[in-house]
Amino acid sequence: MRPIAMVAAVLGFVTVLGSQLPRGDEAFGADARPSATASMNRLLADFPLARTAERSTHDPRAIREAARTANPAIASEDLNAVVEQYCTTCHSDQLKSGNLSLQGFDVAEADEHAEVAEKMIHKLRLAMMPPPDMPRPGGDTLTVLAETLEGIIDQAAASTPSPPGIRRFQRLNRSEYERVIKDLLGLDVDAERWLPGDRFVRSYDTWSTVQDLSTTTLEAYLGAAEDISRMAIGVGNQLPPPLPVSYQVPVEVSQHAWDHVEGTPFGTRGGTAVSHDFPVDGEYVFSLDTELGRGTAPADVDISIDEEPAALLHLPVSSGPAVSTEPIFVRAGQHQVSVAFVREMEGPYDDPLSPHDLSSGGTSGGGWANHGLTGLPHLSGFTIDGPYNPAPGDASGDERSREIIFSCYPSMPDEELSCAESILSRLAREAYRRPLAAEDLTALMSVYEEGREDGDFELGIRRALQWILSNPSFVFRLEREPEGLSQGETYALNDVDLASRLSFFLWGTGPDGELLELAEKGTLNDPEVLEEQVRRMLADPRSMSLATRFAPQWLRLDDLAGKRPLPEFFPDFNRAVAESMHRETELLFDHLVREDRSFLELFTADYTFVNEPLAHHYGMPSPGSDNEFVKIPISDPNRFGLLGHGSVLMVTSFDERTSPVVRGQWVMEVLLGSPPPPPPPNVPLLEATAEASEGRILTTRERLEIHRANPTCNACHQYMDPIGLALDNFDGVGRWRVRDENGVLLNTESEFYDGTAIGTPVDLREVILQRPEPVVRNFVNNLFGYAIGRRAEYFDQPTVRAIERTAKANDYRMSSFILGVVQSDAFRTRQVDARTDDSNN
Repeated sequence: MRPIAMVAAVLGFVTVLGSQLPRGDEAFGADARPSATASMNRLLADFPLARTAERSTHDPRAIREAARTANPAIASEDLNAVVEQYCTTCHSDQLKSGNLSLQGFDVAEADEHAEVAEKMIHKLRLAMMPPPDMPRPGGDTLTVLAETLEGIIDQAAASTPSPPGIRRFQRLNRSEYERVIKDLLGLDVDAERWLPGDRFVRSYDTWSTVQDLSTTTLEAYLGAAEDISRMAIGVGNQLPPPLPVSYQVPVEVSQHAWDHVEGTPFGTRGGTAVSHDFPVDGEYVFSLDTELGRGTAPADVDISIDEEPAALLHLPVSSGPAVSTEPIFVRAGQHQVSVAFVREMEGPYDDPLSPHDLSSGGTSGGGWANHGLTGLPHLSGFTIDGPYNPAPGDASGDERSREIIFSCYPSMPDEELSCAESILSRLAREAYRRPLAAEDLTALMSVYEEGREDGDFELGIRRALQWILSNPSFVFRLEREPEGLSQGETYALNDVDLASRLSFFLWGTGPDGELLELAEKGTLNDPEVLEEQVRRMLADPRSMSLATRFAPQWLRLDDLAGKRPLPEFFPDFNRAVAESMHRETELLFDHLVREDRSFLELFTADYTFVNEPLAHHYGMPSPGSDNEFVKIPISDPNRFGLLGHGSVLMVTSFDERTSPVVRGQWVMEVLLGSPPPPPPPNVPLLEATAEASEGRILTTRERLEIHRANPTCNACHQYMDPIGLALDNFDGVGRWRVRDENGVLLNTESEFYDGTAIGTPVDLREVILQRPEPVVRNFVNNLFGYAIGRRAEYFDQPTVRAIERTAKANDYRMSSFILGVVQSDAFRTRQVDARTDDSNN
């Protein structure tokens, strides 16, 4: 039973959190302005304008004059006239294209309108403005304009320190929770078993603005604490009573006859797979909750545990009571349980549904459930009930966890109290990621003593561990404000909080002993010590978190799990290859981080990491290992780097074909940081484009050309389509081809929006990297936002540019970017929340 006091403690603490709770998409207080302090000056030290400004005062007029004199080219151009002639035709007060007006904009006052100026800089650096069909000034005028705007804004930021913006409370998300439990207790858990799904914004689950807190979420953490403490220590003689645990199949999990659900055995359809904790060795009963379609034939249902068949149930035609297994013996621990229908034939099923039936999928009516959009039987859910006949002596918990927890074990009753204090103080310090206060230990020992009175020494430790895992200091990533600060003030993070922020950035988990020890000594904020720790942490295998957490979120690779290439178009493709594609990209990113390679190598790498199935899929020589990934050279330049990875090519395709539009949009948004706006209403889909008058099937290129004939569509498609066409020699699952899905020879030649001819992945890579600033700065913006838990805003761009310039001077080595983020003020400082005490009312 969950202690009432424990629930009350957490709920009471939420009241204390108060002003730290996120509201909507708020990321900054009303007073938030461009961030720049001492570290900003260090980052800008090598920039010519910085040296010029040293001779000036903080007078804005002096700063602007320094910016002008630092670039002699400015004297030959009237940049305000350039803006007036080439920009305000569209960006006037009347038209306001892109919701932006530049009418009356004064370049010399760019710092006074930094948000507008940053939009201009972004488009100018991308060479997207003026648009391809509009006049442009000659020479390097637009580059000079961008550099001048940057200089004025950067110098103003360096001279006028401002608050770094507010990052409110953060709680452990699922991935962080799993990693922290692994580090603390040596226990592998699946947080999905307890915690609600994480909310994502712009593909990230680390932004504090979307980490909501509800009673349901708190109850989930409490339930996890109870189960995990029992899994780690065991239950001793306190054997749990039989308890039913039910799982419902999410509506988005397909029950189609032709769909295999990930985690279920091959040769099955529909169903679901979950991770379930079996508390002790014993017998368990599995009961199915199924729904039958009209005219359904009998079906067999496979129940597997850890991919091994455990039972086969026969589902009769008629509806009736839930179908259950005989008791099945299962070993204690967390196991993967799958329930799925056995496929009785290959190829399509006879599964007719009327349009009306299809429209009511996921609902029920007239006594017939339509969940899953199929007339075949489907699984609504299942229940695991047990344990029955628990095996004596087999409820002792996880062996590795017990080794970690019981650093001492009393042989006499009078040794118990001191041993308990030693164990709990050590675990709590690591779990809370800070030194333990006297009141912390007092509370823990009180919980221990209550458990000891109810049972024995181990029950006391288990109860206290449950308390630790339920404590706000464990669940929340709290950062402590110094006393006496006013709302809106900025302060430097103390060393302990900096250690926590650093470890969650680089490792996705809490600080290790060395980092925490340095923090407790107060030396981590020393620049040399901090850099030394960053380099140590990047060399540690735990830095793989950047490859498995940051890179997939930035590159949207998590969307790969939802892709289901249709077997009639891709008969040789399977989920194992898709998972290998995902891993290939992770390994390349990790290689760049661990070996401190250039970021640009993400696009130019003439090598990759494959296993046998992936090499076979790509048509590459065998790496000599079935499942182990091996680094191999690539001979075809079209396959170099990220643009040749199956993960990217598949996530930007439909299930039956490629999509130049989706691929072009992905490059614009994910790599260049310039997402096109949503299509206007009432614009027909590309698939709705009419066929040729002679009845011939149009190629994708021909459909795109017809689509672009609409001026409304062309405004965005003139940017996206050529990019996507340059990648169209890769099919929907990333294999090279010369003909499209209809057997027609591909024609991928086109023009990049700057007029450069492109037609291959090599051409696209070269045109992107000929001016690397946009793709590099976009990478910094994403890394920056991932690290600090909020979006990189316009007022962060001086810092972003400083990081990019420092990295450029260091051959774009990955460590330069990471150190730049860690050394920034936004990472090392915090602003007191400016909301009032009643802001949550």
